[in-house]
Amino acid sequence: MIRTQIYLTERQRKELAALAKTLGKRQSELIREAVDRLIDEAGEARREAVLRDAAGMWKDRADLPDFRAIRAEWDRD
Repeated sequence: MIRTQIYLTERQRKELAALAKTLGKRQSELIREAVDRLIDEAGEARREAVLRDAAGMWKDRADLPDFRAIRAEWDRD
């Protein structure tokens, strides 16, 4: 692990200490869990944004083959 220093407000520090005591965990462990949760949520939001941006990106292309006709050739009668 890499040591990192952060600044907390007085309220954050008190609430974190109380939460750590209640849960029986170290404050550093709670902070790491919170950072992991933030990273996971941001990653999910990033993936959704990429998919939204990619949706329909080929819809106006005229140089693509007729995929419906190609697909029809694959269908069995």
